[in-house]
Amino acid sequence: MDLMNSVVVVTGGASGLGEATVRNVVANGGKAVIIDLNEELGNKLVESLGEDNVLFVKTNVVDEAEVQAVLTLAVEKFGKITANVNCAGIGNAHKTVSKKGPFELKAFKKVIDVNLIGTFNVIRLTAEKMTANQPNDTGERGVIINTASVAAFEGQMGQAAYSASKGGIVGMTLPIARDLAEYGIRVLTIAPGLFETPLLGGAPENVKAALGAMVPFPQRLGQPSEYAQLVQAIIENPMLNGEVIRLDGALRMQPK
Repeated sequence: MDLMNSVVVVTGGASGLGEATVRNVVANGGKAVIIDLNEELGNKLVESLGEDNVLFVKTNVVDEAEVQAVLTLAVEKFGKITANVNCAGIGNAHKTVSKKGPFELKAFKKVIDVNLIGTFNVIRLTAEKMTANQPNDTGERGVIINTASVAAFEGQMGQAAYSASKGGIVGMTLPIARDLAEYGIRVLTIAPGLFETPLLGGAPENVKAALGAMVPFPQRLGQPSEYAQLVQAIIENPMLNGEVIRLDGALRMQPK
């Protein structure tokens, strides 16, 4: 499978890793469906890349009806869905117990809802659409790519919720790949390290430089285009399935 003539649903597609993925899909002759809550950025991306190439609908990944609606529109507009890249996610920083008391359960649950349950919600609904595709010459009907984090493996202090959500994505990768194998749908996860995304966008340059220096090589923050490049490689390589791929420059996070 390649990006030419593909229709790729990208959650969190209005900025950061998702935006880079959308731009790369369109640059290689594919169509993109953006699922995001940021209307301003989503509409700007449609203006930039063209309504013939991109569909954007403000959508909450944890809302079943909203996700179903945008996927139905996508099939009506583009005829099919061949890939799904899940980049939508949030984070917070709270110790399990601090001077303010225990980590608020509501705050923990919100991160799990968006990052883990939201990802699974989109997976299951896009996969159902993909089962209707005609298989290509290698028997493929679709590819699903999720976004975890190195925090799934080396969570730092204050990252209990974020690490749990990303660890859940890692843990469900292989079972879902096995579930969908009979339909010719591959499932993989990318675990990025420190990347130049909106999460770090407001940080001072000296802070970004210090974070980049933590990476063995190359000693810098990753670029969203490098994430998009890996997405493309995964889509194009039919033997990749059921795996989690670290994209981190050999980074191993310290406790804090």
